Amino acid sequence: MQPPRRPILKEGHNCWRIARAQRAAVLIDGAHYYAQLAKVLRRARKSIIIVGWDFDAGIRLLPDQPDSPKLGDFLRALVEENPQLHVRVLIWSVAVLHAPGAPLPLLLGSEWEKHPRIQVRLDREHPLYGAHHQKVVCVDDTVAFVGGMDLTIRRWDTTEHQATHELRKGPDGVPYPPVHDVQMLVEGETALLVAAVARERWRRAIQEDIPPVTAVHDLWPGDLQPDFTDTDVAVVRTLASWRGLPEVTEGMTLALDALGAARRSIYMEAQYFSAPRVGNLLTELLSRPEGPEIVVIVRKVFTSKMESFVMGGNQWRLVQRLLRADRHGRFGAYYPVVQQEGKDCPITVHSKIIIVDDDFVRVGSSNINNRSTALDTELDLAVEVEDDARRRTIVALREKLIAEHLDSKPQTVRATFEAEGSLLRTIEKLSCNGRCLRKVADMGDLPTKPVFGTWLLDPKRPFFLFPRKKD
Repeated sequence: MQPPRRPILKEGHNCWRIARAQRAAVLIDGAHYYAQLAKVLRRARKSIIIVGWDFDAGIRLLPDQPDSPKLGDFLRALVEENPQLHVRVLIWSVAVLHAPGAPLPLLLGSEWEKHPRIQVRLDREHPLYGAHHQKVVCVDDTVAFVGGMDLTIRRWDTTEHQATHELRKGPDGVPYPPVHDVQMLVEGETALLVAAVARERWRRAIQEDIPPVTAVHDLWPGDLQPDFTDTDVAVVRTLASWRGLPEVTEGMTLALDALGAARRSIYMEAQYFSAPRVGNLLTELLSRPEGPEIVVIVRKVFTSKMESFVMGGNQWRLVQRLLRADRHGRFGAYYPVVQQEGKDCPITVHSKIIIVDDDFVRVGSSNINNRSTALDTELDLAVEVEDDARRRTIVALREKLIAEHLDSKPQTVRATFEAEGSLLRTIEKLSCNGRCLRKVADMGDLPTKPVFGTWLLDPKRPFFLFPRKKD
């Protein structure tokens, strides 16, 4: 019997603070997140803070409801109905060039935001080529949403991930492929800490303090069953060194600490899977005669040629490196697809989630790439548990994610795992129904070193046009 494992989460080392969440829930896919967000926003009375990589006021949170307003009009109506409510939206400045949302409204403003208690601002306080990548919504300092989804186009989808869906289209009517993502909702002291992170972002960007608010009403959606109650949740930051402020690398530190602590299993979903430091650690784990099974869910298709060349190229090289290191049959990398007329339609993986054994889960904005080390601004939430009841919750989350990818049911995944004793064999056994996990095959002589240009397009830290003076 193995001795108890030392705790992974350590304040001041791999997380900022650990605080109690009265309730917490993991929201899988955009339709679920947006529906719960709409319910919470309707109950807001004093403060809505939205911090994002991108923002598009033309989307609808509830596209399945014919009378659902556009997001901007919805926020404007909330402010007009509540005389104490302030709405603040802070978006990465380069989103107007780089992100998929409509750029002109962010640059020039829109009719919906012409209200004294609505502010939409661009955050220019970042290093050259650094991105403010957090995806956060805080409401009345009482609840907060943190994860991989911005309030923008190409994020909404149902858990069925149909190859075509009449509601899966942008404000311009253009359809987009199926997309999978994860967000987390927290209530209580943890939400208050997330709000503090958002306020600090606003203060740095706008040089304005947002006063804290006191809310006494219940914002939790009435029909949402929490996954965790009265549970400690860690707030995990990544910040670049900028204007004299030190870098914060809690996100990558936690990823390495959590993966390194794994004994039985690692389950990851990653929009980008290319960080050499993570590759080095996983290679070492796979070299051991005994160690954890490692399942990584990645995307097959990338948005642009440049993204495909650098991020995609490095992903495939890292996967090949791990396949070659897997002497004991404990590694599998997969990409999800949905069947359309007998052909594979790739599902875009945009989620960022790590589950280690049965007692650790992290959800947030951090990718498994260099940029998320100390260049981009990230925010993640992590839960580490010690009791069997909460362990069953984490196991159920993993079963739910795998079942979604395999067009199966969580109880079927559970029964298969109990029979097989292996995540890898469970995935292979359940094989392909309407949706499938395709295994990334060995690509032969593919190099394992990073592609040319990685230092420029996926740097670990800010670089400077002019050398800084030495002290």
